[in-house]
Amino acid sequence: MSKVTTLSLIGDQGPHFDILRSNGFEVDVAPRDISLFDEDNVISVLADSEASIAGSEPYSRKVIQALPNLRAITRSGVGFDRVDLEACNKAGVVVTTTPGVNHHAVAEHTIALLMGIARGFPDLDRRVRKGHWNRCARPRVMGSTLGVVGLGRIGQAVATRAVGLGMKVLAHEWDPNNEFVEQWNIELVSLVDLLQQSDFVSLHLPMSEQNRHVMNTAAFGRMKQGSVLINTARGGLVDERALCESLQSGHLRAAGLDVFEVEPLPSDSPLLQLDNVLMSSHIAGLDIQSQHDMFAMVANTLVELYNGGWPAECIQNLKGVTDWCWNRKSTV
Repeated sequence: MSKVTTLSLIGDQGPHFDILRSNGFEVDVAPRDISLFDEDNVISVLADSEASIAGSEPYSRKVIQALPNLRAITRSGVGFDRVDLEACNKAGVVVTTTPGVNHHAVAEHTIALLMGIARGFPDLDRRVRKGHWNRCARPRVMGSTLGVVGLGRIGQAVATRAVGLGMKVLAHEWDPNNEFVEQWNIELVSLVDLLQQSDFVSLHLPMSEQNRHVMNTAAFGRMKQGSVLINTARGGLVDERALCESLQSGHLRAAGLDVFEVEPLPSDSPLLQLDNVLMSSHIAGLDIQSQHDMFAMVANTLVELYNGGWPAECIQNLKGVTDWCWNRKSTV
């Protein structure tokens, strides 16, 4: 086979390099000294590539139309809201994700944010560094209520850990796994009831227009006084202006955020001025094991696609297409 040019926009090391190269792919790494959140930079670095090992960079209509050689965007993760699926459909570009490999990492990060906030971080750390020896009792996590919004793989992984901490778990899910719900003694409720009853609310929804700003002024108003929001899903689920207002008023005690409406988080974001927000850089799904497994799945998906396979469980677009192949553009 001829060499298939592939550019890794994320991950300088991992099993994907050996897997791809041993199957005839030519793999390179995108420059790390430019911002890949800029569309023009994405177009520039992918100009000669047939496949992209993608992170959170944008694949807008502009980007897709400027890359006629591109055949596949393989996202190392489960989100694909930065990809214009309609544009990819028209161009015959396959968009894939890596389901089922990072849910434990996200769940651990969710619990880390929850427990950090519950025990007074980051405020305690900041005070000690300034020489302030502050001792203040806080509510115990055991016996409190966690509301899980979205009970898919990640939501389930969070729920089991919360049960292990002695928390009561409520969940809002449109298509619940009733066997799981019964096994772990989870109570299914409406979103309104979940917000009204939970001490902690954790979001585990996919990003869609239907879910955009599901957490808005009205939703925050329904949350319990002194409750906490955790978001390790997608930034667009939360109206950050409304969140800031609720945090500043004291209605919400705190928030733990791994994702934001704009990433990287702008230096002038009002969230950065709030001491009751614990933040991280969209890293919840990344631990050593999940990173290895995601990159291995990315590589194996590309190899299968090139060899005429169709790993449907990983493919997020081109629904109903039966004649796609690597060397021929197909349309829908």
